[in-house]
Amino acid sequence: MRVTHLWLADFRNYTAAELEPAAGLTAIVGSNGEGKTNLLEAVGYLATLASFRGAPGEALVRVGAQLAVVRAEVEREDRRSLVEAELRAVGRDRVLVNRQPLKRARDLLGTVRTTVFSPDDLVLVKGGPAERRRLVDDTLVACAPRHDATRADLDRILRQRTTLLKQAGGRLSPDVAATLDVWDAKLAEVGEVLGQARVKLIERLEPVVAKAYDDVATAAAQVTLSYEAPWREGGLAAALEAARADDVRRAVSTVGPHRDELVLTVNGLPARTHASQGEQRSLALALRLATHAVVTDITGSTPVLLLDDVFSELDPDRSAALLSHLPPGQALLTTAGPLPEGVRPELVVRVRGGTILE
Repeated sequence: MRVTHLWLADFRNYTAAELEPAAGLTAIVGSNGEGKTNLLEAVGYLATLASFRGAPGEALVRVGAQLAVVRAEVEREDRRSLVEAELRAVGRDRVLVNRQPLKRARDLLGTVRTTVFSPDDLVLVKGGPAERRRLVDDTLVACAPRHDATRADLDRILRQRTTLLKQAGGRLSPDVAATLDVWDAKLAEVGEVLGQARVKLIERLEPVVAKAYDDVATAAAQVTLSYEAPWREGGLAAALEAARADDVRRAVSTVGPHRDELVLTVNGLPARTHASQGEQRSLALALRLATHAVVTDITGSTPVLLLDDVFSELDPDRSAALLSHLPPGQALLTTAGPLPEGVRPELVVRVRGGTILE
């Protein structure tokens, strides 16, 4: 998969911009705050309809404008698609593929796939469980868009259940119990599906992460991944029943996939609390490389690599190791400084003040 042409209008700090990325590596160079990451963000938005920086949609519209447009030609297995996203400062956004509006944003998933490397990736190891659940679920969606519906169903059910628990006011009345029975049945059904999908993916990821870690780390180590979900032993339905009194008292859903954890260890110890900073950075890189490899293997299509100033946070040894193990395919790399030693881009693009200077 590759992006052959990218157009922006009133996106972030770009009034208008056009870029034809190379089939291999494109280096985007410029000082901080000039708009380098915005180009990567635009490509990433077409893959997920979300900013990989966590920004809300209205923040992507240039200040003073009412509408931003991100348009790209995408080539995949000798097929070309035109993907367009219209983002409004106020009102509903719109997505088109080959000039045809999509009825559901979810239908876009899989048309563009990306793997994002950024300095913030350390949060995958050092952050809370939500960051690692998001990594697993995003990878599931990249492998098969149907998982997005499962994730959306889970979120909807949890919102409804939480609303009911808050309305209960700590009392398990017959009406509350009857309604909880309905939502718990739905939660158990969807939660079991998502939990099983996560387990299968993590089992597939573990050896790939272990190899990738040895590739990019300064010293080899034993790396493991495991899915921590206590409810899976007896099933989610039984776990919800056992937790019901506590859930009503606390007005929260205390068990389920939204509470699960991806546990990462290095040499038998929890990576989040016991690994060194260098080991944590190596593990974060390994996680990104592994998800990229698994998505490629499952879908038969290589995602576009987006490398956002990632080398600024790496020492020379890890930078060199990452460069030597970058998978083949299209990649866009941003840097505010000199290109790392060993980088041989096919195209160098300079950015200044929201303008592309080639």
